[in-house]
Amino acid sequence: MNETIRQLYERKSVRAYEDRPIDETIVQEILTAAAMAPTAGNQQLYTILRITDPALLAALADSCDHQPFIAEGKLVLVFLADCLKWNDAFRYADAKPRKPGVGDLMLAVSDALIAAENAVVAAESYGIGSCYIGDIMENAETHRELLGLPDYIFPAALVVFGYPTEQQKQRAKPARIGMDFLVQENRYHAYSEAELRELFKDKPLDGDYDRWMKAFCAWKYNSDFARELTRSVAEYLKQYEPKK
Repeated sequence: MNETIRQLYERKSVRAYEDRPIDETIVQEILTAAAMAPTAGNQQLYTILRITDPALLAALADSCDHQPFIAEGKLVLVFLADCLKWNDAFRYADAKPRKPGVGDLMLAVSDALIAAENAVVAAESYGIGSCYIGDIMENAETHRELLGLPDYIFPAALVVFGYPTEQQKQRAKPARIGMDFLVQENRYHAYSEAELRELFKDKPLDGDYDRWMKAFCAWKYNSDFARELTRSVAEYLKQYEPKK
């Protein structure tokens, strides 16, 4: 395999970093790589916030599920799905744009996440680790205030970068599910119970599938985090509701 494929296969989330900065030239290359990502209609429906204020980093580390390593990152970027700048540009040109809708938001989120992944891949090429923080989508009111987000701006991803410690380098990457269960052809089919049990059979280390699945459901799907995420996203979506 070539070097790019190898890095994609081996890349894993890194949550502990060496105490050394990322050279600014490399930072700019990472940001430029993000800007070169595929984008709907070449609109680049995102804005990247580079977080450098120590107080703001500490606040985000607390509000994003109390993860101190966020404040220790050597480069911290928030990728915002931005439905505002084009709408404003249309208005200033008297193009009479409609109000942004949920479809516009979904397109902007896609643009933002593709740009974020470009940044992650670029960083990996320099031996710089990264970690996506989905918790930035939680606590809508808090994050809108912390980041100064007006209407039609959604924090799609927070990504923390830094050179991984030796322990992080040696840590095994979690196994992914088999390709036979990941790739379907032409039309989707819902998995049967037997197929799902086969798909996830290696997850429980003790072999107790039902016990593991119940525990994982409680930890992830039925968690306070998941409920707050749903509430926060619903709160953001209110601004996209059509006028009655």
